[in-house]
Amino acid sequence: MFRLIRLVIFVMFAFLAGILFERDNQKNLCDQSGGTWSSGLCRGL
Repeated sequence: MFRLIRLVIFVMFAFLAGILFERDNQKNLCDQSGGTWSSGLCRGL
């Protein structure tokens, strides 16, 4: 039973890490293209 709970926790952490990684990547791409990042959206000129 503990293995199943541990698996769910590890998958949850991996999913959250992936989301944070992608958001940071999108923010960097927005900055490189000259846009501004606000409220989770890239706003262009």
